[in-house]
Amino acid sequence: MDLQAFKQRILPIQNRLFRLATMFLRNREDAEDALQDVLMRLWSNRQQLDTYQSVEALAVQMTKNLCLDRLKSHARQKPVDTADLGSVATSQLSPYRQLELADSADRMRQLIDQLPDVQKLVLHLRDVEEYSFEEIEQVTGLSINAIRVALSRARQRLRDGYLKLNDYEADY
Repeated sequence: MDLQAFKQRILPIQNRLFRLATMFLRNREDAEDALQDVLMRLWSNRQQLDTYQSVEALAVQMTKNLCLDRLKSHARQKPVDTADLGSVATSQLSPYRQLELADSADRMRQLIDQLPDVQKLVLHLRDVEEYSFEEIEQVTGLSINAIRVALSRARQRLRDGYLKLNDYEADY
């Protein structure tokens, strides 16, 4: 694979890889470093990339594995860079509502962090990156039924945990 082909096939997916790395590492700088490492590894192995059915699936798998390795080696997670996560125009909201949204987002991140890695990955790929089930199957190697089960369980755990944290469940 030459430079032009690499630019056409790899560079368009780097934003997805960055968001995936950020989801795992919870730190912008660490995610940038991980993305750079993945891109360097892909470039170093560019001659073998044509043998893969989906280079994107390979890149996502490499990103996930690298992030998990880094988390294991650090044995602690750093706080999230919340400046990049706000998608709502907060300047139009009251300070009370801004605080409420930030608190809610923090609680949801904590719940997501508690999910098993497979559920966390499937949830991210499906709900954030909007991958199809077939694409997730290529990336994870799981069957479509296993993906659906993991996604359903992840969503249920998040829903139950969020309701419990916010005391929305009534004891009637």
